[in-house]
Amino acid sequence: QMQLAESGGALVQTGGSLRLSCAASGREFADTNMGWFRQQPAKERETVAVIDWSGTETYYSDSVKGRFTISRDNSKNTFYLQMNSLKPEDTAVYYCAARTKIGTGRSPTEYGYWGQGTRVTVSS
Repeated sequence: QMQLAESGGALVQTGGSLRLSCAASGREFADTNMGWFRQQPAKERETVAVIDWSGTETYYSDSVKGRFTISRDNSKNTFYLQMNSLKPEDTAVYYCAARTKIGTGRSPTEYGYWGQGTRVTVSS
């Protein structure tokens, strides 16, 4: 079992920045690949960024590449999503998750533990 709690969501203007945090407890965090996902109203949950257990391998969706950075601090059982140059289309509920299934790591279906979500709203 792993418990996840996101924080950092807020209302921000276009071009602004936010840093989301996800604090983990329970299952061994340092051995677990993690990811950030988002969901907009009436849309499927989409992968934003993922990071391997060591922090050396990352993946970003095309829509956020070059603007968002995923990172982790295993000593704090926490990982992050730094979001820069935010756009109105980034508005969504953002979720952090822990990967529990084998695969590419890029599909939400491979993640078995989820946080409750944090809302990010980017005003135009």
